Amino acid sequence: MDRQPGRGLSRRSALPALVLLALALPVAGLLAGCGSKSAPRQAPPPRVYTLRVEPASVPLWRSYVGRVSAYRSANVVARVAGVLRRRLYREGSAVRRGQPLFEIDPAYYRAQLDSDLALLAEDRASLANDRVTLARDRRLLRIGALAQQTVDNDLAAQRSAAAKVQADLAQVAGARLALGYTRVVAPIAGIAGQQQVTAGAVVGSGVNDGGAGGTLLTTVSDIDRVYLNFTISSSELLQLRTGQARRGLQAGGAQAPRVDIELPDGGRYPLPGRLDYAGARVDPATGAVDMRALVANPRHLLLPGMYLRLRVELGRRDGVFLVPQQALQRDAEGAYVLALGADGKVERSNVVARDTYGNDWMVERGLVAGEQVIVSGLQRARIGRPARAAPWRPPAAAASGPAG
Repeated sequence: MDRQPGRGLSRRSALPALVLLALALPVAGLLAGCGSKSAPRQAPPPRVYTLRVEPASVPLWRSYVGRVSAYRSANVVARVAGVLRRRLYREGSAVRRGQPLFEIDPAYYRAQLDSDLALLAEDRASLANDRVTLARDRRLLRIGALAQQTVDNDLAAQRSAAAKVQADLAQVAGARLALGYTRVVAPIAGIAGQQQVTAGAVVGSGVNDGGAGGTLLTTVSDIDRVYLNFTISSSELLQLRTGQARRGLQAGGAQAPRVDIELPDGGRYPLPGRLDYAGARVDPATGAVDMRALVANPRHLLLPGMYLRLRVELGRRDGVFLVPQQALQRDAEGAYVLALGADGKVERSNVVARDTYGNDWMVERGLVAGEQVIVSGLQRARIGRPARAAPWRPPAAAASGPAG
């Protein structure tokens, strides 16, 4: 069979063209894919949680450490010398004013009183005799039986005897007083402490100086009310005085500044105290002023000498903004907060905040009413960039803490 001319040649020439076409198709697909890819989408603004602040009037509190002292405290001393016979009270118990606490052996003072009474009786008899003699001699003088000099001597003797009787009366009163001092009584009502001298000991006398030099037997303290003594700085005293003047208050009054007390175990004392005394002198060495508060102590939880933490209301601060503590930041320039401006962008506001109220800072300057302060989401906020705001709620009021 004869081959047709040119047929085999055309098949061999078509193979390279097919190969080139197969290689070109994937490249075209890649080029087409690259040409149809869209630009990357921009991320949405971050979400932050903000608090709209408004000016407020809040009390200004300060914390101090105070020491408890008794409302009244009296030393019980021996006012006469002698042997202490017995104690008449239970240590640590409540005693009333005038209640006998100790007894000193009264034998010597009873004998002294008896002696003084006998001397008084003798001198009274002499006085009575002198009066009779004077009356008789005056009758004789009228009839000329005696000289005037005799009557004058009788009158002088009577006056001398009367003076002795007065001295004897004073001596008897002193003896009665000394005998009474052998029963040592409570000078005030309160809690009688531990006895300092046991029965059988010889105690000293302080009768000549009002008892100041006598032997200390015990101490009675009135702690139904107690004092809390502490110090504050002169600048804080100025704040206190300014706050009192605005509210018409004064120390010791029914509406005096309040004092809250924390017990040593961390609990809160149930009864608030009131500022009772403010010193009139600043200590030049420390710049501090002595202060004192008075607080009721019916259950005797507060004992003299105890150190306590206390918070004093110095006044009120008007026109401040309460900002949660986590919202306020500090750097080399000072304190600041981040806030959302009217355009929705994050702004920095430099503020002045020196005091706290609860868990908030009291911002005195740097904010305006209605400003949205960022409280949560600060790590995502960037100054000058937009952010999406959501209302912030305190953890106690929210079912769950704010996200982010």
